Amino acid sequence: MSTAPLPANPDPFPGPQHVAIIMDGNGRWAKARGLPRVAGHRRGADAVRRVIRGAADIGIPVLTLFAFSTENWARPAEEVSDLMGLLRHYLRNELEELHRNGARLRVIGDRERLAADIVRDITDAETRTRANAAIDVNICINYGARDEILRASRSLARKVAAGELAAKDIDESRFESELLTAGLRDPDLLIRTSGEQRISNFLLWQCAYAELVFVDTLWPDFGKEHLERAIAEFRRRERRYGGVGS
Repeated sequence: MSTAPLPANPDPFPGPQHVAIIMDGNGRWAKARGLPRVAGHRRGADAVRRVIRGAADIGIPVLTLFAFSTENWARPAEEVSDLMGLLRHYLRNELEELHRNGARLRVIGDRERLAADIVRDITDAETRTRANAAIDVNICINYGARDEILRASRSLARKVAAGELAAKDIDESRFESELLTAGLRDPDLLIRTSGEQRISNFLLWQCAYAELVFVDTLWPDFGKEHLERAIAEFRRRERRYGGVGS
């Protein structure tokens, strides 16, 4: 990927308006250094802090980070416990900085399987930052796109069966209102770190027209400069949405 600076544009912020990131490579970062996987996750939490600051500096309105998927429960119990501990630490120790910098926090995912104290911390963080407007920061925890789509479909099916909704009235807008991301604009840029080139059940509906940028950098090493390079790549592309380009 080119390391050229962000291209000039008469628009003060030509986009992207919403950046989603699959934060991948914590385990490989730790393994390369002979460290336990949790060490990689801890360094990954540092990268979260850097990237949120960097996104705010650049002027990105919305940032969504994939922190823990529905499939991640299959990892060793010790690693899952470490990840939940890091989540507790983040919610309790990073909230003040997020709030001070005007970030509005939202957690996207199924909370039923999360510990009660984590759910309370999430609710407290969302409530405290609700009025902030500098940047929207969405953290996907216990999130899976297929599960999200199935839940939305079941909800609509129940409403049709109950006579609350006619099947003919189900369009994209109505379906989107049932998703966990209801009210959130779709990502226009999806970044995945670590060199892997797949989207791993992340925002499948929402990323229908997102530009995909895959970078080799492992997540613990990712920072503002890497984010800027991905944005530069995004701005070099012509977005046609299925139409004819210029």
